Amino acid sequence: MSRKVLVIANETVAGRELMDAVKERAEGGEVLVVAPALNTRLRHLFADVDKAREAAEGRLHESLKHLEEAGIHARGAVGDPVRAMGDALFEFDADEIIISTHPPGRSNWMEKGVVDRARAETDIPITHVVVDLDRVEA
Repeated sequence: MSRKVLVIANETVAGRELMDAVKERAEGGEVLVVAPALNTRLRHLFADVDKAREAAEGRLHESLKHLEEAGIHARGAVGDPVRAMGDALFEFDADEIIISTHPPGRSNWMEKGVVDRARAETDIPITHVVVDLDRVEA
């Protein structure tokens, strides 16, 4: 059965834990990776989103490259961090969602309850993958 997996990830998009989770769940299926364009409130207020979008596109490109190297065909999009999941689900009928974050204490998304809010917004199964980039670099 071909599965459709939506991946929401920012800085952790190329993390080994995330790549393993995607490979395990989406082999032979479709994958859509959404990298939110994160910006400061001040830059957003003045509509200065180019740098945030450019950085998100770079992270997304790296993630897609790593997935392709692992034999998984995926496509990607850059989205608004608040609406990324909802926007993606509007056009991509996912069977599962994977949200990747930094570990507790380093994850702004965990502090803001992004994973819990996402679970409250949909009946689609959500897997939370924690990627510790500091551990990998060490």
